[in-house]
Amino acid sequence: MLNALEVFTTVVVGLMVGVEFSVAFVMNRIFNALPEDSDQLARAHGGRMLGALMPFWYIGSLVLSAVWAVAGWHHHGTGLVVTAAALLILSVVMSLLLLVPINNRGKTWTPENRPEDWKEQMNRWDRYHYVRVAVIIAAFTLLVAALA
Repeated sequence: MLNALEVFTTVVVGLMVGVEFSVAFVMNRIFNALPEDSDQLARAHGGRMLGALMPFWYIGSLVLSAVWAVAGWHHHGTGLVVTAAALLILSVVMSLLLLVPINNRGKTWTPENRPEDWKEQMNRWDRYHYVRVAVIIAAFTLLVAALA
């Protein structure tokens, strides 16, 4: 049963990493290349769509990692899983303190009501997101290493 939990947790976290990596390095670059107001509209839609899904994914990943750490406490690799869980906690804290406030504003913007500094706010979100992606990649890497 522990093996199934380990694999399931690793897959869930890996998929989350893939989505967030894609947002950072693929989707946002596509959005930035769109004409006129399309970038802002795409980011607002993405903020609404992913903003509804990702909290469950982040918290779920953290819970699965914590359960793995507790269930496998006396097994090889537990320190790696605990460290991965700590990094996932950091990613949740970063999200709540840095990214969610910007996302909550941005998902309501339209070309008619967006603030003058909307691009600067999106650039700030992007910078925070790059750091968060690095954190969750590190957590995923540790979970993979704990499988070995």
